[in-house]
Amino acid sequence: MSLQNRVDPFGRIVADPGRGTLTGNRGILHDDHRRVVRSHASPAWITCVLEWRGRRRAVMVGRTWTELFFLDEATALAAGHRPCAYCRRRDYDAFVGAWSRGNPALAPTSGRRAPVVDRVLHGERRTSHGEKRVWSASARSLPPGAMISLSAVPNLVVERGLMRPWSFSGYGSPQGLPDSTVDVLSPRTIVEAIRSGYRPGMHPSAGDQGSMRPAVVNTVSEENRSATRS
Repeated sequence: MSLQNRVDPFGRIVADPGRGTLTGNRGILHDDHRRVVRSHASPAWITCVLEWRGRRRAVMVGRTWTELFFLDEATALAAGHRPCAYCRRRDYDAFVGAWSRGNPALAPTSGRRAPVVDRVLHGERRTSHGEKRVWSASARSLPPGAMISLSAVPNLVVERGLMRPWSFSGYGSPQGLPDSTVDVLSPRTIVEAIRSGYRPGMHPSAGDQGSMRPAVVNTVSEENRSATRS
């Protein structure tokens, strides 16, 4: 039986047999019976590589952090996660740099950057009722890598005015983007980061857009440790 540890673009944590291409966490979410009992335990929602220096760990065992899995980075970003500053340092620096360029009024000017980004993203993830927060934009104005919702189905925006429907196993055949306003799943500041040069890693099923970043972590980084204390 599959564990409840796969994340969809709405940020929901569900059970699915696929492993995904990235892992990550939101702190400790599971109980002693490996059941997810909360949606998050920290504003630091991160994504990590599946493999790190040969280290291995049992999934959802112990009380360090709850291992979550994502189809790809576009999915993780839509859910409100960002790159880990430890195992994905290059991606983290690129993301925070693009996020700061795209959101200059919100960008950190000194000190640690992650808490500032996390605080803003946390306000973009959920409504006061705990539902996924979406915003509206013209579908054709969105950059490749953004995720939208059409009839409650997530779709990845790709090049040339196309989109691909999302699933836990990959993306479907390309379809034309609608000439209309749509619900955007990717947080607004993350979309601005993509516009400002950050290129999300995409599953190979995204076609020509598929560009996987380094494959993903099973170790507790210092950032993971601080997340579990929040």
